[in-house]
Amino acid sequence: MTGTALPPDGPGQREGAVKVWFGAMRPKTLPAAAAPVLLGTGIAWGEGVAHLPSAVVALIGALSIQVGCNFANDYFDARTGVDGPQRLGPVRAVAAGLVTPRAMAIATAMALALVVPCVAYLAWRGGWPFVAIGVAAVVLAVAYTGGPFPLAYLGLGDVFVLVFFGPVAVLWTYAAQAQAWSWLPAIAGIGPGLLATALICVNNLRDIDGDRAAGKRTLAVKCGATFARLEYAGCVVAAGALAVAIASGAVGGGVSRPWTLAALLPCAWLAPTCASVLGGLDGRPLNAVLGRTGRALFMYGALMGFGWAVS
Repeated sequence: MTGTALPPDGPGQREGAVKVWFGAMRPKTLPAAAAPVLLGTGIAWGEGVAHLPSAVVALIGALSIQVGCNFANDYFDARTGVDGPQRLGPVRAVAAGLVTPRAMAIATAMALALVVPCVAYLAWRGGWPFVAIGVAAVVLAVAYTGGPFPLAYLGLGDVFVLVFFGPVAVLWTYAAQAQAWSWLPAIAGIGPGLLATALICVNNLRDIDGDRAAGKRTLAVKCGATFARLEYAGCVVAAGALAVAIASGAVGGGVSRPWTLAALLPCAWLAPTCASVLGGLDGRPLNAVLGRTGRALFMYGALMGFGWAVS
């Protein structure tokens, strides 16, 4: 990859470039892509229709969309001035001058191009719906902060994340393996979708002042910091409640799946974090909340997927 502000020669410079690009991928957000794939695979396994190659392809596709979205966000937010010197979150590569806009645009295209063979394989096995979902996901990954109607700037980012990193991603993963579409994986996918939305809540709460000044009308900017804090806690509580409902059979056609109750553990682990957020935690300390929430999201998808597979 070229275009960074670092000299290209020497092991130290190369290591620095790798660190810059790894940071631009925003690793704390990647559980949002992995968790629903783990859950969808667990559901497929529990129903005896798991297909490992399709699961791996779905994971690669989901991660590529997430990374592409993050790269696009880095590019477009630098252009609009959102990621200025006042930024409280991790350094953004383009805004900090570590990567040129052209290099970030190329990286975005490369990441999203990886989705094409994934969609082609899944469509070969399962038909045109995978093409429709793949195209929609790629378009919205760019439209999250780019294009004439950027979702994050209109307060729609939370909805996009809830739907596409929740029900859509879990259903995509399940259908890729089962070669069938079902409402149940989509309902189960609301859980990881809620915790992925909690990630966005933290990000928007931390950046609320800078976003407001730059004209980025996130839901936190539109509705206020108190709303964002309540939204975060509400997402965590609702995800835990869904785990209880699935385990008891209240959701899922009356079939109890007791081991899925394990997904309640990461929600409980976030209880002190919810208390801190509701208590007024602000600014840079929210970066630690972002990381903790991402880990909880990954554990939620993994534990519920495992519980579904063995119940």
